[in-house]
Amino acid sequence: PAARYHSGTRLRFGPDGKLYITTGDATKQSEAQKLDTLAGKTLRLNDDGSVPTDNPFTNRKDARPEIWTYGHRNAQGMDFQPETGLMFQTEHGPSIIDGVSLFKRTGGDEVNIVERGKNYGWAKISHKTRREGMETPIIEYSPAIAPASGMFYRGSAFPEFKNNFFFGALKGQSIIRLVLDGKRIVSQDKLLEKQYGRIRDVAEAPDGSIYFSTSNRDGRGNPTKEDDRVLRIVPVEGNRTSF
Repeated sequence: PAARYHSGTRLRFGPDGKLYITTGDATKQSEAQKLDTLAGKTLRLNDDGSVPTDNPFTNRKDARPEIWTYGHRNAQGMDFQPETGLMFQTEHGPSIIDGVSLFKRTGGDEVNIVERGKNYGWAKISHKTRREGMETPIIEYSPAIAPASGMFYRGSAFPEFKNNFFFGALKGQSIIRLVLDGKRIVSQDKLLEKQYGRIRDVAEAPDGSIYFSTSNRDGRGNPTKEDDRVLRIVPVEGNRTSF
């Protein structure tokens, strides 16, 4: 669904060859829990645009067959863990747009492991709220960092980064790196914090270097004359990383 805010939209082909798409709630919070609308969902399609017959809601007349998961506010990052094939998503928590009274505070940004047919809670739960039948994130960020991307590093240029999960943080003004053991977070650290302003996207190049883009001219940043930019992280001698 098109909207000024909360449009998603991240597209990735999964290990199964299907196309996965994130959609935002289009600032209509209740839509995320409704199965007859595409807002606030993860969608799954064949590469020709048709609907896979094994999608979770294809046999329900009250549901859109494209839906893979629901209960999302605004997932902007998505990638698949190389060792397991699990889908990881980054998602924005509530903000002033929703009205602070909805959850009494902003923040509540998330990293989720997204699995077939599950409900990720928005707008019934957020932050550390728990409810039966709804999934909770593997990590939650308050105050808000505004995660805007998501990438597993598969290359060999940085052996120490192999299979780590990276995402840009707009409000957090950094690249966040998660070291994982399956579904469990072992450690995390922030790279380039407050050096380049709002960081939008992170991507791996064919040679294993890492590209990232700034988003300082989106009306919320403090752009310099060089903004906005695409920058590159490369290895240097001694296995040290050059930023």
